[in-house]
Amino acid sequence: MTINEQQDAIIEDFSLFSDWMDKYEYIIQLGKDLPMIEDRYKTDDNLIRGCQSRVWLHADYRDGKVFFTADSDAVITKGLVSMVILVLSGHTPKEIVDADVYFIDAIGLRNHLSPTRSNGLLSMLKQIKLYALALQAKSMQS
Repeated sequence: MTINEQQDAIIEDFSLFSDWMDKYEYIIQLGKDLPMIEDRYKTDDNLIRGCQSRVWLHADYRDGKVFFTADSDAVITKGLVSMVILVLSGHTPKEIVDADVYFIDAIGLRNHLSPTRSNGLLSMLKQIKLYALALQAKSMQS
């Protein structure tokens, strides 16, 4: 599935819920399905700066694609990082760097997050794109 197809699927899933409490429950459920980061990657180096909660993110580069695992100590935040990983994991660094991540605004999420959670979400996206950029540069040198 392409990045945009995955975003469209999330938008469609969210359209099934009219109430934001139900949407938050869905976000929490997505967090429970998150590909778990191995404990050895729960280090300060993998902590995302700018998040109110603690969020660890690890990037693994295989067969020209980047695969992300993550964890958080907060259930909503875990769901947020899960959605971002669902959209961007398993793609080439170039696809990730070039991606227009539009699902956040399309589902109205930005308007329903506290300013600190919204900043944390932007920090997650920024870190994922930085990992992809670094891996893209590294693969060009090889």
